[in-house]
Amino acid sequence: MGRMLENASKKLLKENGIPAPNHWVIHKSDEIQALHLKKPCVLKALVPVGKRGKAGAIKFADSVHEAQEKTEELLKMTVRNYEVNSVLLEEKLEIAEEWYISITIDPQKQMPVIIATTEGGVEVEDLVKEAPEKVVIYHVEPFSKLYSYQAKEIWSKLGVTGKPLIQATTVLCGLYDTFLKYDCYILEINPLVLTKDQQVMAAASVMGIDDSALFRQPELAGLVESGSERSWRPLTELEKAMVQVNDADYRGTARYTEMDGGSIGFMCGGGGGSLLSFDALTFLGAQPANYTETGGNPSEEKVYGLTKGILSKEGVKGLFVAHNITNNTQIDVMARGIVKAVQELGVKLDEFPIVVREAGVNDEEGKRVFESAGITYYGEEVTIEQAAAEMVKKMEGVI
Repeated sequence: MGRMLENASKKLLKENGIPAPNHWVIHKSDEIQALHLKKPCVLKALVPVGKRGKAGAIKFADSVHEAQEKTEELLKMTVRNYEVNSVLLEEKLEIAEEWYISITIDPQKQMPVIIATTEGGVEVEDLVKEAPEKVVIYHVEPFSKLYSYQAKEIWSKLGVTGKPLIQATTVLCGLYDTFLKYDCYILEINPLVLTKDQQVMAAASVMGIDDSALFRQPELAGLVESGSERSWRPLTELEKAMVQVNDADYRGTARYTEMDGGSIGFMCGGGGGSLLSFDALTFLGAQPANYTETGGNPSEEKVYGLTKGILSKEGVKGLFVAHNITNNTQIDVMARGIVKAVQELGVKLDEFPIVVREAGVNDEEGKRVFESAGITYYGEEVTIEQAAAEMVKKMEGVI
């Protein structure tokens, strides 16, 4: 999944008929002078994270000089590990009411779900628990549009009437169409505001795109950072490269996260097995250089690319690979991809320990491929913890 910065999401909203305040992207405070601001403005750190207000990353200004000062303050900030390199400047709306609307996919029901409330600017999760009567949760049939009568029903349940009801109905239908059009996994407007002159506008927006569908969205090229929603900080160049490895082939998954320092390259099956493997190494005092999950029968080429990436990180002096049988991954395919990368990189196995513990489909053939290449292989007769202990033991000779 991929995040999109607010200026890009606002542009898409306006192009699809959703009212939103005028905005500009500022990289240096002196750029504001040319805008000839005549109204109070809002300044937001342009970073792909939420809760910027709580972080002090949203400021207000009544003049050009004040806007420049506040911009300088924002450009010196780091918000949840993201350095602020640009600022979103918007006209300040005269707000009468703040509402909230989000559209996402309910993982339990496998259906799009709309969450709406007229209590905007709050933590909607808390509101659902504390005052569920103030929130409408509405599921939409997956292969259907959102009809006007459905949107009107949602807002009517929340007490919206008159002209605002008509406008809110139109806006919600437009938001749902936009959600479908761009293959979003989240479209959140917080707040959706009712202005003093009775206009309904998207004052703040969060849009996330299903990056597996980006091939259908060529107009979003450069606006979405694939894989970014899984990261708590900006992706490193190596992580970006591994996202490309994963996206190049629809078969299976390959997720790579760099860890600070570390000397053991780590590649394990997804889910509980990978957590068990990672914990087994750290419990013994080892420090993995990355956290990597594979599963769902990745292709040989994907495994090969992922292995090259893992081994390319500076300071990596060994490789630990493990799968449990429940991962349902073809071990022979894993073996060919890993061995191809190891041999192409000219890894010297007497200086660079590799321990593999596998169990699953075609593991006998996988064992043959690994052992033919001189790589230490264990099957399900050895636990992951025992294999991790062997890895740590082998590393003692190279660290």
